[in-house]
Order: sequence, then C-alpha cells, then structure tokens
Amino acid sequence: METEVYRFQVGDFACIAVKDGTFVYPDQSFFTNAPRERLEHVLRQHNIRTTGEITVPWTCLLIETGKKRILVDTGAGAGSVPSAGRLLQNLFAQGIRPFDIDAVILTHGHPDHIGGNTAAKGVPAFRNARYLMWKDEWEFWTSEPDLTPLKVDEKIRQLMRTFARRNLPPVRHQAELVDHETEVLPGIGLVAAPGHTPGHVAVAVSSGRKGLLYISDTVLHPIHLEHLDWYPVFDLAIEEAISTRRRLLNWIVGEKMLVMASHFPFPGLGHVIRKGEAWRWQPIDTNTWPASSALSSLEPACQWCRMESRCSWRKERCKTLVIFIRDILGDGCRRNGNDPDSCAWR
Repeated sequence: METEVYRFQVGDFACIAVKDGTFVYPDQSFFTNAPRERLEHVLRQHNIRTTGEITVPWTCLLIETGKKRILVDTGAGAGSVPSAGRLLQNLFAQGIRPFDIDAVILTHGHPDHIGGNTAAKGVPAFRNARYLMWKDEWEFWTSEPDLTPLKVDEKIRQLMRTFARRNLPPVRHQAELVDHETEVLPGIGLVAAPGHTPGHVAVAVSSGRKGLLYISDTVLHPIHLEHLDWYPVFDLAIEEAISTRRRLLNWIVGEKMLVMASHFPFPGLGHVIRKGEAWRWQPIDTNTWPASSALSSLEPACQWCRMESRCSWRKERCKTLVIFIRDILGDGCRRNGNDPDSCAWR
C-alpha cells in the first residue's frame, strides 16, 4: 500500500507528513499559460504521462514539540472526494486522536486545506485546539469572496465558497487571527506569502539548529520552480503570487532550508537548488534520510540503550526515536551489532 505518513525530525521536534489523499487535476490547470507542446515536453522530462491529467497529493503536517501537538492544515475532510479525507484515520494509525491536537494552523482557505476543520454535524473536529489563521484570509473567506479573477468554472468558485462557509464559522470561537509575521508557538512562526490567496502563509519551524519551511501552496509543483512564469488557475493574484515565490525561494536557497510543500510528490520534503535564473527541486531520499536525520539529533556518543544512565535525552524521547529508526531500517538495523529482535528497546 502506498505510504500515507512519513516521520522525520526537525531538531528536537518530531514531525509527520500526513497524506489526506490525492486528486486528479487537468494538467493545464496547474500550468494554465504554458504552451501545450512545451508543457508536454517538460512533463515527459519529469516522467509525468501526457494524458491531460496530473495526480497530486494533499499533504498536511503534524508537529510534536514535546509540549504541544500542532497540525498544519486539515485536508479536504471525510466525504469530500473518494480519493481523499483520510487525515484523521492516518493520524489515528499513529496514535494521535483529534482531541490530542493543541493547535491547528490554517495556511489558507482553499477546500483541501480547511475541509477537515469540522466533523459530523458541523462541530469542530479538533475541539481542544486553537485555530490560527491570517486575519486577511479569514475575513476574505468569511465575507462574500470575489473569486472572479480565478480562471475556473463558476461551479468551482461556488464550491470554494461553500467549503469556507461550512468549515470556518464553526471554529470561530476557537480561532485566533494573526495580522503580522510572528511566532505563534515556541519554534513555530507564520510567514506572509500572499498571492495564491490574500492571506496565504508559510509556516517556519525551528528547533535547535534545524529548520523547516512549510510553503503550503506557494509553489504547487516542482515544475513551477523551473518555470516561475507558469502559474496555476488557482492563484488569485498572479503577479503577487509570482513575487512571493521569488522572495521565498531566494530566502530558502540562501538559508539552505529544508522545505515541505503540500502538493509536491509525497512526502513533499526536500531542498530547493539554484539553477541559473530559476530553481530545481531536490527531494529527500526517503530510503535513507529519516534515519540519518533522527540519528543526527541524538548525542554523538549515543549507543541507544547502552548509554541510558548518562544520556541527556529522556528515556521515552530516545525510545521514540529508536523505534522510528528501527521501523525505517527493519532487518537492516545493526546498531551495536544487535539484531532488531534482540534489541533492549521494543
């Protein structure tokens, strides 16, 4: 079965990329102004079939700081489309229940990012959580949003309005609206990234010397990195969106940040590399990166279970990382020469 979750570390923070599902779009909707012949050539270069369709994941982010559990975006919600709405069941599979979530950050008001805000009968799905959203974004979607600039059918515009009416007002009493770039929780900050929508934000995650920028829909596909002038039908303010992409990409490259994007091939993690006047995507190696990332967070002399009495890590915290690494390595785990089945940590 295709992977639905992916665990990784950002410093001391344990993170999980969680797939809500996938959706099939017309490929031209992602690159609306791209010449068709040129687009098909580029799609083939990226090993994407030129069938007129493109399948992309809808991916959310779960951050565990040790004190708080923060969910970034809530997917499309159960029952939205047959291929999505699996966020809650994937969180359950990781032992995380809706009432375990302390904060929900909504990067913007599109259906695939707010659809999981509410559960049956319109009640908040995460009843113990603060819902954090940029003030301009909230006000845009809770009024009568002008979506005429979008190059989509009117029924799509109406679907967007319907999702907003269904999933934002029910969480108003839990909502905290932000009007400037700030740290909303220790190690978690909002970064203005308008254009895709009026109050679209990226989420900066920092722990120790490690950092991650969750860019949400600032860039929808790796191809946009190479062709910055190609834009999707979903950008409300095209020139502003392109300007935001350029600003964040320059920052990302300058700081050599780890990046997570909502709709890049799952888990959407990687680095942006400068390529002439544009950029290119370098995804992480999912076969090796998680283990090396987690190991780099441990003390250099850590022998897993043999250093317990002198380890600066709390036992449960270390145990979580060890289990995570062993799950990735499986029978390849030979730390200390131990067989996985004989490891002192179960």
